[in-house]
Amino acid sequence: MPNTEIAPIVPREGWHVMHLFYHVDHAQWALFSDEEKRQAKTRLTELVQEIRATPDTHLLIFSIATPKADIGFMLLTPDLHVANGFEKQLTLSLGPEILSPSYSYLSQTEGSEYTTTREKYAAETLIAEKGLTEGSPEFEASLKEFDERMAHYLKHRLYPVLPDWPVICFYPMSKRRNGADNWYSLDFETRSKLMAGHARVGRSYSGRILQLITGSTGLDEYEWGVTLLAKDTIDIKSIVYEMRFDEVTARYGEFGDFYIGMQLPLDVLFRRICL
Repeated sequence: MPNTEIAPIVPREGWHVMHLFYHVDHAQWALFSDEEKRQAKTRLTELVQEIRATPDTHLLIFSIATPKADIGFMLLTPDLHVANGFEKQLTLSLGPEILSPSYSYLSQTEGSEYTTTREKYAAETLIAEKGLTEGSPEFEASLKEFDERMAHYLKHRLYPVLPDWPVICFYPMSKRRNGADNWYSLDFETRSKLMAGHARVGRSYSGRILQLITGSTGLDEYEWGVTLLAKDTIDIKSIVYEMRFDEVTARYGEFGDFYIGMQLPLDVLFRRICL
């Protein structure tokens, strides 16, 4: 798939992420012979295998739970040229008039500017809160554990491997910039404190919700894309509801449409979307 004649467009850190949603034109599909339908499904199956065999590339496939769309893909890969090429192939995979794009979103994996720094953790948590002495064995062991935990966290944010949990939720969001509720007029310390409360809610859903925040400022309509993976839709509903009470959301959050899907093997997906 990579074209050696074209210089890759790879971020200095992280990957490009595309969320792609399509409607199926069943009227056009009905015009296909049984053999044409078989060949079309084989093309998509082989394309999925090719994408998933591409280094540092992941593809999630899901059926959309409402008529907003029929089928969705989440594509993660470093090179924007590769992402663009796969996106065009996915769109045409079942035939030129079968999959009609209904919504799409482009973003990049990124770290968080509000992550606790090593120095702040040492001063505020280890020394001030736990009473440890800088340089003591307990202090050094705790600091090493913090470094390992943060390295794992950053790797997941930048280079995630997402599980096959059945429920997937995607929505875009931005921070408000209206009058007194202008997120970007707040100083960093205020924003950091607000985000810390937001993060505490997220951590309380560990093991039930896997959350991936991707940045899209300058890339798409909103500023972030939020992907939630879960085993139970009630956990999706609960975490979004609970976070609405945080000031960071109540005063400053603006949201796009929510898309709920179910990850399925391709053979099951074909039957689900009536192909």
